[in-house]
Amino acid sequence: MPSAFQFQCHLILIFLAASKGETRYLEVRDAGEDEPFLLLSEDLKRELSAGQMYRRSLRCIDMLSIEGQFTFTADQPQLHCATFFIGEPKELITVEYNFVNIDCQGGDFLKVFDGWILKGEKFPSSLDHPLTTSQRYVDFCESGNIQRSIRSSQNVAMIFFRIHQPGNGFTVTIKKNTNLFPCNVISQTPSGRFTMVIPHQHRNCSFSIIYPVVIKISDLILGHLNGLFLKKPSIGCAGVGDFVELLGGAGLDPSKMFPLADLCHSFHGSAQMKIGCENTVLRMVSSGKHINRVTFEYHQLDLQETEMRKENSIEEFCFPSI
Repeated sequence: MPSAFQFQCHLILIFLAASKGETRYLEVRDAGEDEPFLLLSEDLKRELSAGQMYRRSLRCIDMLSIEGQFTFTADQPQLHCATFFIGEPKELITVEYNFVNIDCQGGDFLKVFDGWILKGEKFPSSLDHPLTTSQRYVDFCESGNIQRSIRSSQNVAMIFFRIHQPGNGFTVTIKKNTNLFPCNVISQTPSGRFTMVIPHQHRNCSFSIIYPVVIKISDLILGHLNGLFLKKPSIGCAGVGDFVELLGGAGLDPSKMFPLADLCHSFHGSAQMKIGCENTVLRMVSSGKHINRVTFEYHQLDLQETEMRKENSIEEFCFPSI
């Protein structure tokens, strides 16, 4: 049975795609008839292609993957609200305040967070983000007119808000910008293909897939000799400086997940792994001395599948938790 974390994440992503045509199309390779990811309505497609700004009201708990202008108006005291924003892997999210009518002195707040938080766990983790946790929050009640536009560092962001007085609320405009070298990413879909490039930068980058998956790494360039090591007490990539690790777990924060395998050296070929965890993360650690690149593809794991694939497959993990 799925955990509360997995249920919340799947509910958010399903809600994102299935809200009656109000979200952008999420492409799912080999999608079946029962897939929850739906096409945009034809009317909305025509509206967006004509260059008109998309507008709608926000719910207390909401999810957005489309640019536009969004308004929240409280019809009763709303004390625990959040809106999650997500873009394509190569997009950054910009949140602009157009109108804010809240009572900061009366306990209201409106905060943008650079990333996502679920049940106290953050993505990206504190180890993988250029800002401290406190710097990742931008509180309207503290910044006011000083900072009315906030851009995320990755393809996800969110706002928290609390409004006591009915009739009060705010309007924000959501825009997206191209990120030439995407670092930390949450995948919108359970399948896809991605190439992560870190060009001479000392940083850590994580690609998160909130599904059990089969992940296949087809190309890894780290500037080292060939090699692939499973995670063991006496074997690993400590001291190498540049490596890729596969992580699995039941939460959102990669730093709290279980390390499954290390890839310490460059190779061309195929390394495949079945990961039955509720969240799968491919994380690249870069010293800044090389142009590091990894190409991988993934698809949702069929839990009825019992026969291991023969091509360079390595051990299965996390199946007891599914």
